[in-house]
Amino acid sequence: MSRIPHEDPRPQGHRDVNHDMAVFATDPLVGSGLPLWLPAGAVVRHELERLARDVARADGCVGVYSPVLAKRALFERSGHWATFSDDMFPPMQVGGDELVLRPANCPHHALIYAADRHSYRELPIRLNELAPMFRSERSGVVSGLRRVRQITLDDTHVFCRPDQAVEEVARALRSALHVFEVLGLPVDHVRLSRRGEDAAYLGSGEQWRDAEQALQEAAAQVDLARRGLELRDAEGEAAFYGPKLDVQWRDPRGHEESVATVQLDFTQPERFDLTYDAADGSRRRVVMVHRGTVGAMERVVAALLEQHRGRLPLWLAPVQVCVLPVGPDQDGPARALVDDLLAAGLRARLEVDGSLGARVRSSRHRRDAVIAVLGATEVAAGEVQVTDIAGGFRGAVAREQLVAELSRSYAARSPRVPWPAPGY
Repeated sequence: MSRIPHEDPRPQGHRDVNHDMAVFATDPLVGSGLPLWLPAGAVVRHELERLARDVARADGCVGVYSPVLAKRALFERSGHWATFSDDMFPPMQVGGDELVLRPANCPHHALIYAADRHSYRELPIRLNELAPMFRSERSGVVSGLRRVRQITLDDTHVFCRPDQAVEEVARALRSALHVFEVLGLPVDHVRLSRRGEDAAYLGSGEQWRDAEQALQEAAAQVDLARRGLELRDAEGEAAFYGPKLDVQWRDPRGHEESVATVQLDFTQPERFDLTYDAADGSRRRVVMVHRGTVGAMERVVAALLEQHRGRLPLWLAPVQVCVLPVGPDQDGPARALVDDLLAAGLRARLEVDGSLGARVRSSRHRRDAVIAVLGATEVAAGEVQVTDIAGGFRGAVAREQLVAELSRSYAARSPRVPWPAPGY
């Protein structure tokens, strides 16, 4: 196994990585803070959305869809208009109605829950949607994928009994921590975001104390210390409707940001009169848990590009295998290998134009996960010369083994491909 060429280890911003990978583009005709997802970015986003749906399904969530617009009255009812209107786009006058692009998805999900009557025996009900929402960010603060005007959120709202709230928060926090382990994003700590002195927070002091206590109990159930994580208090960082547990990531430059969140909400159930039939026949108020397990697609992709400097794990890589024949005599075997990789569900690319060195440099520049070179020697031996820069591997691999190992690693969302030892 020969050495892998050195790559610059210095931190890179996601916009710098994007110059090489072509994940997204911007255009003044579209507007600031409204990125266009290019084919490579669409692949990464699709894989993240698939992960989000798999995690939601495993946690018992059911999918819903809701419109991005609603009457202004909906957000007046939810409390968003009074506390958040400066960050919302102005209403549109349509047929006598004032329609607003939503700044959050919870009011729509509250109405989906309210569309039917529910028994205590049905709860919890977990509604999941990969849903766009909109923030009227100023032109001077939008930046790449990190600060945008349309945000696509892996958004789940859980409607449960009060006695189920702690377990639901703990379930959501476990899933969020699992997701970021799969993504290779190291969690710095979990933040207990409490209310501050601002009058904009809704609800009574007793409600806030009970909710914050429930979040502390949920964090204790997850046993953060066993995971090497600390629970840190942060006064004034709560949502206006309730406290939250924020999963904090620190980028390679040392900047901290929230990448996933679990929030406890006692305000929306009151404002929308969200209830269930209790065992004694009375109507009782549900508790609402907001969970963003994978988080916002835009922010997570930015974090991934920076954490991995573009060298994403195989399952996330836009091009999983770039196949390079040394010369025209190997075009046929190279095309056959690409066909086998595609048939196995892998994203493979064949490049034949230009010198081999130029094609290798192009593939490295593009951050392809695996480079597979076929020369006369490899074709005769039924092998492929493989370079996996992120995995630190370069060596000959049997053709059939290459397809099998990559297929298994992709299906398992493995952080690294388990390549054979030299002299296998």
